[in-house]
Amino acid sequence: MAEQVPPVSPVEVEAERRVRAWAEAQRARGRRVALVTSGGTQVPLEARAVRFLENFSSGRRGAASAERLVRAGYGVCFLYRTRSAFPWARALPLSGPALLDVLRVQDGDAGGQRVLVDCSGSALPDLVPALLAYHRAKEEGALLVLEFTGLVEYLALLRAAARALAPLGSSAMFYLAAAVSDFYIPASEMPEHKIQSTDGPLQITMKMVPKMLSPLVKEWAPEAFVISFKLETNPSILIDKAKQALEKYRHQVVVANVLDSRRTSVIVVTKDLETQLSLSDDEVAQGMEIEEKIVSYLESQHRAFMEK
Repeated sequence: MAEQVPPVSPVEVEAERRVRAWAEAQRARGRRVALVTSGGTQVPLEARAVRFLENFSSGRRGAASAERLVRAGYGVCFLYRTRSAFPWARALPLSGPALLDVLRVQDGDAGGQRVLVDCSGSALPDLVPALLAYHRAKEEGALLVLEFTGLVEYLALLRAAARALAPLGSSAMFYLAAAVSDFYIPASEMPEHKIQSTDGPLQITMKMVPKMLSPLVKEWAPEAFVISFKLETNPSILIDKAKQALEKYRHQVVVANVLDSRRTSVIVVTKDLETQLSLSDDEVAQGMEIEEKIVSYLESQHRAFMEK
């Protein structure tokens, strides 16, 4: 644990201060608060890192869920991986010709030039609503952003945010959608410089990343409503793995999904229930995202949790 989450740094102290002040403002407005973690984590293979291991996560689920949680009246602290999907920015093409095709250069009145976004036609049908929703969330103080790059930074910021949100008790939701690596190389075992290919075939021994659910549930925010996510490629073990996580960590919900169908179907597993949420063919054709159903269901579960 000491190597994964180092002694509290000035960065972590400042993050906790920011989140605590923001959380108090949310409480004053009568809002519930959700910490949404999003994106994959990057694990370096060298101390002066040239090579990394990471997973496929783009952060789409976390970003889509954050949008809907704000719409549902939550203040959202969005802890996300650098360059992964961001709430409402998903309405823009990420890169390449799709982005360049909607940008226009216009001469300004004073001889300068401006870059305009062309929203005509069907190139960016969702951009204007997304921009309006984003600026409304910012103006109302409903969105606080924390950004991480590597695994260690993520774990430190998660600890800082959890401690800052603990005073909110059961009105705080932890929506842990980030795809956190299960394996890493401890700093003490990492080569300092770039691994040389002339040394021959590479063999790597990785250690297990300490699970943060245990200290989060038991120590950092013991009264909060905690949701974890479980992704598997083998559907036959999915529910058992979700139930094992609930039994081990004693949190409230596991959102279980299979890789191939993760964008259209999930199973919400609690101590007493297994609830499948799915999109119909018509809903897919209309552009609905499964996160709309996930957030709607979990919002009602959170409300019931607070009432208890």
